[in-house]
Amino acid sequence: MTLQARDAPDGPAGERATAAGELAELAESVSNCRRCPRLVAWREQVARERRAAFADERYWGRPVPGFGDPAARVLVLGLAPAAHGANRTGRMFTGDRSGDFLFAALARAGFANQAISVSLDDGLSLRDLWITAAVRCAPPANRPTPQERQQCLPWTVRELALLGRVRVILCLGGLAWDAALRLLVAAGGHGGRTLRPKPRFGHGEELAGESYALLGCYHPSQQNTFTGRLTESMIDAVLQRARELAGLGR
Repeated sequence: MTLQARDAPDGPAGERATAAGELAELAESVSNCRRCPRLVAWREQVARERRAAFADERYWGRPVPGFGDPAARVLVLGLAPAAHGANRTGRMFTGDRSGDFLFAALARAGFANQAISVSLDDGLSLRDLWITAAVRCAPPANRPTPQERQQCLPWTVRELALLGRVRVILCLGGLAWDAALRLLVAAGGHGGRTLRPKPRFGHGEELAGESYALLGCYHPSQQNTFTGRLTESMIDAVLQRARELAGLGR
């Protein structure tokens, strides 16, 4: 877990320290979760068997907590850790091709101090941004079940509450968009009622909420980036829009 306690522009030091401490406690609880037997079995099997390219590495093999700036105004929400990415490194979007594309874009947008994210000790630091996922364990075939998504939801509700300055939730992919809609309802938005008709996901799609704005972005998977469905200019534009919605300068 990487927490960065820094001066918030208009928040007292005591509040910053409290938020960072509570987020660290949450990360510890998330990392020890064993609620979903199927996910526990899979993440640990992957950590034992490993991919040949990483045969000499010790895999994390546990639920992956969120990380970033406790004073973040933008929350990046993915679906779940990759089996040989975050499930190996212990940090969201770290150690796989999706993360390579994402962090390069975050660096260009001023959210990250570097474009490289390969391990917990690589020096990466985020500013005004927090990265998390709807499901914290790597799922078989990258598909968590509805029950598994529901089991993880309280972690993200608590995380969002502790990130008291977040104003924009950037959803990476349609499944993350759906997860964000459930998150907002569980967090008490929209009077606790599911929106009908359900807002449709799209790249650059926006949904203005009572407390948070949702912003859609195609997932930075190899399938999307190699085919040109998601380009650097497309993700750069979405990240710039996230900054605008969050009231952040360049």
